[in-house]
Amino acid sequence: MAKIEIYTQDWCPYCVRAKGLFDKKGVTYTEFDAPGGSAARAESAKRSGRTSVPQIFIDGKYIGGCDDLVALDRSGGLDPLLAA
Repeated sequence: MAKIEIYTQDWCPYCVRAKGLFDKKGVTYTEFDAPGGSAARAESAKRSGRTSVPQIFIDGKYIGGCDDLVALDRSGGLDPLLAA
């Protein structure tokens, strides 16, 4: 099963949506609480090049944010990554 990492923040609706998609697919993920100014947020920004959340990685590959994840799923590209 793929290793999924997601950097999130409590009040973020996009984070909730991204996690909901993973939950719907029945996959587990590692969630990093990454509020602004935190070490986790700095790590997320360093890895992704973006300062917003969520930031999503699958098997170390940068996927992007929620919109990127949803687009990947709609195009049929997410399930193969999750099955890897």
